Amino acid sequence: MSKNLHFSDYFCTFVQMKSNILNIGNRLFDCSKPKLMAVVNLSSDSFSGAGYACGEDELLRLVEKDISEGADIIDIGGCSTRPYGDLVLEEEEMARVIPALSVVRKHFPHTIISLDTFRASVAQRAITEAQVDIINDVSAGNWDKGLLEVVINHKIPYILSFMPNHIDNRDNLCVSENENIMAIMIAFFAEKLDYLHSHGVADVIIDPAFGFGKTIDQNYAILRRLSELSCLNSPILAGLSRKSMIYKALDITSAEALNGTTVLNTVALLHNADILRVHDVREARQTIDLLSRLTLA
Repeated sequence: MSKNLHFSDYFCTFVQMKSNILNIGNRLFDCSKPKLMAVVNLSSDSFSGAGYACGEDELLRLVEKDISEGADIIDIGGCSTRPYGDLVLEEEEMARVIPALSVVRKHFPHTIISLDTFRASVAQRAITEAQVDIINDVSAGNWDKGLLEVVINHKIPYILSFMPNHIDNRDNLCVSENENIMAIMIAFFAEKLDYLHSHGVADVIIDPAFGFGKTIDQNYAILRRLSELSCLNSPILAGLSRKSMIYKALDITSAEALNGTTVLNTVALLHNADILRVHDVREARQTIDLLSRLTLA
């Protein structure tokens, strides 16, 4: 292979054009126009933990606000996986998310609900008891080997993240700084996608997992080359919202990173992102709406 040819350029000659249609909850979910996933954190150690330990009414108001502002998916999580943070015990995560998922499903029966978890037991209960539509797993099944088995058994749509690290070294670099991170990421995704598709999981979204085991420079390299992931024939999710790659680069706090988030979300959309995972739904919807004007002009 020529040294001037990216691995992804080579790989793309063997695959089809990207498919933008998913089957989620027995409904067609068309990503040909960008979609929004709203983050609802039930974690006490997350900066956006507005839902943590709140009452049912407050949680429902939060979800209703996100939906009214343009969220297409509500992503609920109860165990923060932020870098260098402690993971809550399985029982605590279960106690946080199962009641929350159930009440959101009851009051918003037609809303697409995603569960952010890496634990098989939590995913299993969420699917059977709360009828969640998507499992969003930052670990790619590497932190709990039973998670992919649950996904396969239920044939549930799955968000596959670039996280080759084991749970015990999750904060280490995924790829050394002198390696081609895009080539390694595409090979990782290709192998995982082949496994999932061969076991009947047809609806998979890929997520480069900005910020997880990556340097700031690596994060920006991925964003700059994000469109190369289109060769994998799966919708691309970009979770850039208030990440350290923004606030550390600007020497500000995460609470001050909304403007930077909007800038990077714009770049992601221009580089073929199909779904934005965000904390600030209204601003992200405005970003999508304004960019859509470019195609109409």
